[in-house]
Amino acid sequence: MLESLTLTNFKSFARQELRLAPFTLLTGLNSSGKSSVLQSLALLRQSYESGDLAPVGDRDAGLLLNDELVQLGTGRDVRHESYDDTGPHVALTLRGDGATAQWTALYEQEADHLKLLQDGDGKSTYAYVEPAALLPTLFGPGFQYLKADRVSPQVSYPRSHHAVTTRGFLGPHGEHTVNYLRIHRDEPVVSGPLILPDVSSTSLLGQTQAWMQKLCPGVNLEAEDIARTDTVRLSYSFGSGAFASNSYRPTNVGFGLTYALPIVVACLSAKPGTLILLENPEAHLHPQGQTWMAYLASAAAASGAQIVMETHSDHVLNGLRLRVKQGLLSTDATAVHYFRRKDQTSEVVSPVIGPDGRLSEWPQGFFDEWENSLDQLLD
Repeated sequence: MLESLTLTNFKSFARQELRLAPFTLLTGLNSSGKSSVLQSLALLRQSYESGDLAPVGDRDAGLLLNDELVQLGTGRDVRHESYDDTGPHVALTLRGDGATAQWTALYEQEADHLKLLQDGDGKSTYAYVEPAALLPTLFGPGFQYLKADRVSPQVSYPRSHHAVTTRGFLGPHGEHTVNYLRIHRDEPVVSGPLILPDVSSTSLLGQTQAWMQKLCPGVNLEAEDIARTDTVRLSYSFGSGAFASNSYRPTNVGFGLTYALPIVVACLSAKPGTLILLENPEAHLHPQGQTWMAYLASAAAASGAQIVMETHSDHVLNGLRLRVKQGLLSTDATAVHYFRRKDQTSEVVSPVIGPDGRLSEWPQGFFDEWENSLDQLLD
């Protein structure tokens, strides 16, 4: 389990340490640094998967800024605004899994591959240690990163054996979710909080359908391949038995279902010790569905996965608070960070969720718009 992340001269942060928990919730105003936290973790994973964290031949180890998971631009785009050439370089530090690791990269304004600084032995920082052994939560199997710009409803979706079988990856936009569900539909979901009661099937497909019905009552889904093509098809129906509807393609069903499906599959397929990064899982969902998204992520965290979620929804926050009050998660198993801008940098306030679900503090601007509007309505 990852316990803390420290960002130095990275994007909006001059230096910021964040506590990480089984369920870490990131919230705050727009452009305040929330996505940068997720991007820093994805950047390390991306650089590891490409082989760039270790030197190969004459190639220096480095941080690969642009690839499948993140596209961050060049050095000028990732360094902190008040960067000083005489000060520290760009650095990402992680603590957890019984280890502490730091990757310090040389700032080069136009480079899209930031060279890792070398130690006294001429080796790039931590390149001589296998990252998957050092920090398996981030670098081991089962990692998922679902970005805010997830795949839209489509007539068909890609079929990639490498993505869903070799890597077990849904894709940063969730584009491989339908094929993943088709391949792994009969695999059992980890027993415990992720299994909804009164649902006969504990398979991935059965539980996915049950959780999706919390977002849209009565919905059923089917994933199947399209013969002699490299694509697969998703279809929805409603009701059951004699009252079952015809099948509908995703383009003729509400946007929110297809947008939420990758989140549901990621949480249900997570194994203990895996890391899931989620951006705005509540988008396009009714408030009830947003609360159930928090319940789902809480169940995944209680089952041993680690969730880092960015959200703008007070329904998601309150769903997490309710799960703490109900005893599914302890206060130590949660971390809430509120981001806001201050001059050239971002600052973070971290309210603590108590056993009763109440927060230790309520900073100005922290989900207070309803109270502000109500005051005006009652004035």
